[in-house]
Amino acid sequence: MVKILVLDNYDSFVYTLNGYLQQLGAETEVLRNDVVPESELPELLAKYDAVLLSPGPGTPAAAGLSIPIVKLSLATGKPIFGVCLGHQAIAEAMGATVTNAEELMHGKTSLVYHDDSL
Repeated sequence: MVKILVLDNYDSFVYTLNGYLQQLGAETEVLRNDVVPESELPELLAKYDAVLLSPGPGTPAAAGLSIPIVKLSLATGKPIFGVCLGHQAIAEAMGATVTNAEELMHGKTSLVYHDDSL
């Protein structure tokens, strides 16, 4: 059975995502993004096969352990998946610049620009 660490960025949708993973047969543990010291991340991550970063409010830089977990996951080859803020944290950890949209609207489509630097 695959073991997945679900990092909760203080968003209630984390429990919906967690439920889906469990329905697919995964063993999961939900941890808030600020309950473990960063120094303990290597030991924590070693217990899991993959990581899911949840949505949440704010910016990736303010999302607790999100960016450090992404960097450690990338360095160790641990699969990682992010939703909304979690996806933004992955992008920022890999060097992308995440900015606010001019107009906030749920489900709004926007053009995405990149400079081919990644």
